[in-house]
Amino acid sequence: MPYTEDQVLETLPGVRPVLEQIAHKWAILVLTFLCEEPKRFNALKRRLDGITQKALTETLRRLERNGLVERTVTVASPIAVVYSITPLGRTLQDPLLALYDWAVDHQGDLTEAQARFDARS
Repeated sequence: MPYTEDQVLETLPGVRPVLEQIAHKWAILVLTFLCEEPKRFNALKRRLDGITQKALTETLRRLERNGLVERTVTVASPIAVVYSITPLGRTLQDPLLALYDWAVDHQGDLTEAQARFDARS
C-alpha cells in the first residue's frame, strides 16, 4: 500500500524504531534462519559466517526484547540455549523472504550500478 509523504512523516516516530530493530545488520538473517527451525546459539553462529559472538548475542537479545525470538534453556546434559521464532516473528517470514527474493533477483543490477558509479569517481 503506497503512503503519502505526509502519512510517512506522521507515523515515523512510532515506525522508525521498529524498522531499525528489524532491519538491523544481522536481524534479517537470524530471523530467516529461525523461521526454518529452532537453533542453538552455536549453530546460528556457524550459519552466520562473519558474525562475532558479541554481535550475535546483541542481535538475539534485541529480537527477544521485541518479542520476535524466544530463548529457551534446556537443562539436559549438556545445558543448551535454543532460540526459536515467536508467532509475532513468524509474521515477518513472508516480507523477509520477499526482500531476500528481491536481493537475489537484482544482485546483478546492483553490481552494475555500483560499477557505473565507481567508474565516475
